[in-house]
Amino acid sequence: MNKIITIDGKEIGEGRPTYIIAEMSANHLMDFDRAKEIIRLAKESGADAIKLQTYRPDTITIDCRGEEFLATKGSPWEGMNLYELYKTAYTPWEWHQALFDYAKELGITCFSSPFDFTAVDLLEELGAPAYKIASFEINDIPLIRKVAKTGKPIIISTGIAETEDVELALETCRKEGNENVILLKCASEYPTPYEDLNLKTITDMKDKYDCIAGLSDHSMGSAVDVAAISLGACVIEKHITIRRADGGPDGSFSMEPEEFQEMTANIRRVEKALGKVSYDLTEKQRKSRDLSRSLYVVKDMKKGEIFTEENVKSIRPGFGLHTKYYDEILGKPCTMDLSFGTALKWDHVEK
Repeated sequence: MNKIITIDGKEIGEGRPTYIIAEMSANHLMDFDRAKEIIRLAKESGADAIKLQTYRPDTITIDCRGEEFLATKGSPWEGMNLYELYKTAYTPWEWHQALFDYAKELGITCFSSPFDFTAVDLLEELGAPAYKIASFEINDIPLIRKVAKTGKPIIISTGIAETEDVELALETCRKEGNENVILLKCASEYPTPYEDLNLKTITDMKDKYDCIAGLSDHSMGSAVDVAAISLGACVIEKHITIRRADGGPDGSFSMEPEEFQEMTANIRRVEKALGKVSYDLTEKQRKSRDLSRSLYVVKDMKKGEIFTEENVKSIRPGFGLHTKYYDEILGKPCTMDLSFGTALKWDHVEK
């Protein structure tokens, strides 16, 4: 599989630069100017795209105090019901046009995760170049179907998905003729313990589902993200904020700009290091072969004297005969006087 998907002019797939997405989520803290600042910082930090979330509290849940509507115990949002959480976290819809325009002005791609049909309609009006299906929406088949019908690339996180969820989401997209699907390995824990990431799944995922694979990461630091690209991840998604101390629903597990910049720099370095399958030597490596081992005379010798373990050795540098001839040379007489430090040649050995 060597599928290539293009988002806003950038190609994504094997052999292409890793596509790095900065997730703003709720880190704007309901401040429009802060949202713009995060977009600017994402651009400066090397992200290819900034991602929003497009919903209103009443398009994602209902205002109910029932126990099943309370945020998960132990999560950063414990004590809130879902409606209250999303009321503090959503990106006001009236901001969207201005944020898309600002991102375009800066030269960074902007797209979003829609959470209902009206969100898709809004994003279509804004000319969104791609869509993200969040982990918890992977089983919203009507939503996925509507997004697939746009024909635009779809990035799907798998944080709470069983294999049958992934298969159904992919089948839904493909039935609508949309093959431009990217799957992201994800663990919906905030922050994610490293032992729960199972990055090796990325390699299997791209083969199992015949699609481009990547990582949506909620762990702390960037080691995981750098490691993921060596396993075939073509997309990395990571939350970004200005300062974690600023708070907010997602602040505690988000990257600060300096950290995000370091991550992107390390990803680009590792991309260069991964290179391609090659056993060829560079010009510098070829020159370094001169420092390899070869056969040298290590004691002064008179013509006719026999080569022995005492007067011939395998040493550095590599200007003498190959060491594979060592046993063949032992016991033969030399054809001339040889001084200490002479690189052994065939014309020094009597046939």
